[in-house]
Amino acid sequence: MTNIRSIAKLAGVSVSTVSRVLNDHPYVKEEKRRKVLEAVERLNYIKNANAVHLSKGKTYSIGVILPYLNLPYFGEILQGIAGEALKHGYHLQLFQTNYDRGAELEAFHRLQMKEVDGLILTSRSNSLDVLAPFISPNVVFCENVSDARYKKVYIHHYHGIRSGVEYLHSKGHSRIGLCLHRTFGTNSEERIRGFYDSSEAAINPVCADWIFNDCYDLQDGRDVMDKWERLEDKPTALIVTSDQVSAGMVAEAGKKSIRIPEDLAILSFDNHPLADALNITSFEVPIRKVGEEAFKLFLEEEHPEPVILDTKLFERGTV
Repeated sequence: MTNIRSIAKLAGVSVSTVSRVLNDHPYVKEEKRRKVLEAVERLNYIKNANAVHLSKGKTYSIGVILPYLNLPYFGEILQGIAGEALKHGYHLQLFQTNYDRGAELEAFHRLQMKEVDGLILTSRSNSLDVLAPFISPNVVFCENVSDARYKKVYIHHYHGIRSGVEYLHSKGHSRIGLCLHRTFGTNSEERIRGFYDSSEAAINPVCADWIFNDCYDLQDGRDVMDKWERLEDKPTALIVTSDQVSAGMVAEAGKKSIRIPEDLAILSFDNHPLADALNITSFEVPIRKVGEEAFKLFLEEEHPEPVILDTKLFERGTV
């Protein structure tokens, strides 16, 4: 088996010189560096990553916990994390959970086994009480977790939804519904609380039939339009927490000759390029920035302040 002694012998240099070249040490003469690299190529040498990790005490790998890979929301967060990780020489290990609690805990087990240097949770299924024994300063949450000891970056979902209700109210709507990914989890609970608080403040009616759950993709948007059409008592506007779902609604409305926004106004969130392409009014949610800031928080050794990001409205043709 090839080792650095074999490389040193073939290159005609010392073992310490080989080590410096393999670890990108700057103070090596260019001629010696070239000889070592030529020997590495001839011997087809692959550096033992585990040995490097043990010597440095780092894997230069960070785990990212996310429920799904095929949704733009989580893809954008992942892009933000990946961009910052690349700048700092880290690679990613992805843990797709489908919101399975056991799969999420498995990622924390990998952290305990030092297979990754840290974890970023883009979304969470276990309670903080369950995760508390495994949380270290190398864990970052992409939500406004209640414990001030934890690193966190989050979008002000409560204020975002309140702004959405107020905007629709200013356009003459008082019968407003809500489409959500899910009803549990910090971010979703913040959205629901913002919706109810703002509806109460505006003295708007709130009907259980106007709250649509499990809305993730285009087909879910089509299904929402079917359900809306069958309602006897209909909302005149819907706040939708995903542009993909909104796009499905707009497409289905066209098939059913439902006029947007005359029959139903749609106010979306994310401001994905899809929203611009389909002329959907949408709040820009700085999702990629969430990923970037999450990785920066991971690098922070001191306990940093939480990073809070705001939304911005882009008015188009669906309201």
